Amino acid sequence: MLKHIPSTPGKFKMEKSPSIHNKSRWHWHSSIMKLTFWSFIFLGLIFIFFFRSPSSNPIPQDPSRRSLRTHNWGGPAWEKRVRSSARIRSRNGISVLVTGAAGFVGTHVSTALKRRGDGVLGLDNFNDYYDPSLKRARQALLDRTGVFVVEGDINDSTFLRKLFEVVPFTHVMHLAAQAGVRYAMENPSSYVHSNIAGLVSLLEACKSANPQPAIVWASSSSVYGLNSKVPFSEKDRTDQPASLYAATKKAGEEIAHTYNHIYGLSLTALRFFTVYGPWGRPDMAYFFFTRDILKGKTISIFEAANHGTVARDFTYIDDIVKGCLAALDTAEKSTGSGGKKKGPAQFRVYNLGNTSPVLVSDLVSILERLLKVDAKRNVMKLPQNGDVRFTHANISLAQRELGYKPSTDLQTGLKKFVRWYLSYYSGGKKAAG
Repeated sequence: MLKHIPSTPGKFKMEKSPSIHNKSRWHWHSSIMKLTFWSFIFLGLIFIFFFRSPSSNPIPQDPSRRSLRTHNWGGPAWEKRVRSSARIRSRNGISVLVTGAAGFVGTHVSTALKRRGDGVLGLDNFNDYYDPSLKRARQALLDRTGVFVVEGDINDSTFLRKLFEVVPFTHVMHLAAQAGVRYAMENPSSYVHSNIAGLVSLLEACKSANPQPAIVWASSSSVYGLNSKVPFSEKDRTDQPASLYAATKKAGEEIAHTYNHIYGLSLTALRFFTVYGPWGRPDMAYFFFTRDILKGKTISIFEAANHGTVARDFTYIDDIVKGCLAALDTAEKSTGSGGKKKGPAQFRVYNLGNTSPVLVSDLVSILERLLKVDAKRNVMKLPQNGDVRFTHANISLAQRELGYKPSTDLQTGLKKFVRWYLSYYSGGKKAAG
């Protein structure tokens, strides 16, 4: 469509022949008209996708697909509680806004920060991608440790601005995201809404804040996609995502680089590798395997083509938390002010894994021993739904620069998870799904 437009218009010379001149001019106008037409179409689609009101859609939507609005906030009592939660109580402490605080990793990171004397304010929208009662239980746990979790959406720019007006956060730990590889095939827009639009919304608030906070955020090992070189290194290619979730996380890394380059935001991306442990996510295999084994249900164990193995670099939550805190502690200050960059800012990417991949079938065997129940196994081919055959982290960069050193093997970590699971769901008091 653009082949008739010269790459250097100022140096383009027309022939003197009137017929050729008219023909070229016709091609020029035709190309411009086509470009204008498709530009309007593209902008129209963007407008429809991002800006149409949910209330104008007459088609009933599944509750899990709703974009939750920010709940009531503001007022003297609310601001007092926000300031109290974010108040630093140690000599060299930091003040951290933790998004996704009622999530699995968010709960553990918030608790660890609070216990060492840092100021912590949590933020979560408590959506129902999985059982919200589990998130509420985590919220109650955080409340007992002195962490206030405000209920709101990271896409609400007014709400975010208010938080930064009330508290001059030194750091942001951004963990809010739409998780899960397979769910992206059911509800793709939720991934764009949370992982791309939500990230941009947060970065906009951070770049305009004074002072600008340093930001550490959760990327994913999924960005390595179809990469066959192992172990995965931060220098490896990440341009072959195998799922929409992976694509949104990769897009997030590029967006983060842009805000670092233009606005001087200090940004650190952490590529998590299959995090597991107490208070985990029910959509993760180790979690629903445990649930289904106890219920006597058949569990599906995937294998690759030609009976190939499927393995994951399972990383225990306590090791991930140590990596998150180390990233926060070594993050340099952002260099911008009032939305304007004043110098080069830190930009980092790290793998946080256990660097010891385990076959999924071996994971099931460990659970069988811990639960003292034999699993009903159904071995089937790995579906084409975004899952990859294996993950394996090269953590040498994180070891060298963060002092990151995972110390929990899968047997030990699963033992702690099972102990929590049986306690949390004991006596039929809570439904495990």
